[in-house]
Amino acid sequence: MILWHYEGDDVAQRLGVVASRRIGPAVIRNRAKRRLREVFRLNRRNFQGQGDVVLVARPGIVKAAWNDLVAEFKELATRAGLLAKEFVTDT
Repeated sequence: MILWHYEGDDVAQRLGVVASRRIGPAVIRNRAKRRLREVFRLNRRNFQGQGDVVLVARPGIVKAAWNDLVAEFKELATRAGLLAKEFVTDT
């Protein structure tokens, strides 16, 4: 997955999710987007500050284990400065 973070005057900790046709048919793309929305929802309360986030699904996201998906999201959010390091734990 790819995480883009935007900070500006009109941010409100919103989420955008993108899945291109390269991932597969609509059913696969929708599942990928649902998984990304859920991982964001579960970790949103641990975010510090405000900012809009865009998550881009990659082809392997549908078959990835849930724990791997959560770990990758937390790593990307930490690198973007959204998630404090004390919240990065194994789930």
